[in-house]
Amino acid sequence: MPSAQAPSALLRWFLVLLRALLVTFLLALLSFAVCLFLGILGLVINAALRGVHPNLTIAYRQIAFPAALVAAAVALAGAIAVEVRSVRRERNEGSM
Repeated sequence: MPSAQAPSALLRWFLVLLRALLVTFLLALLSFAVCLFLGILGLVINAALRGVHPNLTIAYRQIAFPAALVAAAVALAGAIAVEVRSVRRERNEGSM
């Protein structure tokens, strides 16, 4: 019975990059949604305490979007580190 061939190194690194970008996108999207909700909530509470109408575009432009960019950068670095460690572990286990 023929054994399954391991994918080429180029394909493996392409899949690592693809998984890292997918995880980064999902975590950035999630952080954008959470930060937008918290930003809107904070702006509405602040406006109610001051007795003015809230300007909710601030929640998008100055709260949620920058927070999502920071979260995406952190998620990308973390996802790449995890994926590279996983590939190296698989390569070391395969050589034993």
